[in-house]
Amino acid sequence: MPVVRLNIFFVIGTAFLFINIGPVVADIYRYQDKAGVWHFTNVKTDRKYSLYLRSYKKKSSQYIKDYEGIITQASRRFSVDPSLIKAVIKAESGFNHKAVSHKGAQGLMQLMPKTSSDMKVKDPFNPEENIFGGTRYLSLMLQRYNSDKVLALAAYNAGPKNVATYQGVPPFNETETFIKRVLLYYNRYRAGVN
Repeated sequence: MPVVRLNIFFVIGTAFLFINIGPVVADIYRYQDKAGVWHFTNVKTDRKYSLYLRSYKKKSSQYIKDYEGIITQASRRFSVDPSLIKAVIKAESGFNHKAVSHKGAQGLMQLMPKTSSDMKVKDPFNPEENIFGGTRYLSLMLQRYNSDKVLALAAYNAGPKNVATYQGVPPFNETETFIKRVLLYYNRYRAGVN
């Protein structure tokens, strides 16, 4: 007769699935090693880990309230519509100030390290620095493309070199989806819908 051995943590962990203890929230990070094995953690202890699953502890409207003052200040300083700033944050990070993309973009407005450096952002996970840096960069893109939101957003996502190369929105699914999402959120925020 075969012997079945169960890991005690597996048994306890499975038991928790059936007990209502309220929501458990944690971001999940992962990386794949050279042997093709995926490693997962809720604590990013190494740069090789990237965000895999984001936890949502608050509704977007609650996050907007948390960052409203910073967004308003950045909006005034760089002459960017606050609804557009909110829309970019929502599309880029879902208002998660600890977000890291698989390409290495960081924080609320998903700034790449070079962009962070160019925009004088020392800590991309600091909401105020990230929003000011991201809004400054967005403002530069809006100026560059004569307030054309579609081209500015394309450049924000894919880079101005790609916009120049393709003489318009680059034919990248990620960029096209990003623009649609931002404009959808932008129209919602302008209409007062969070």
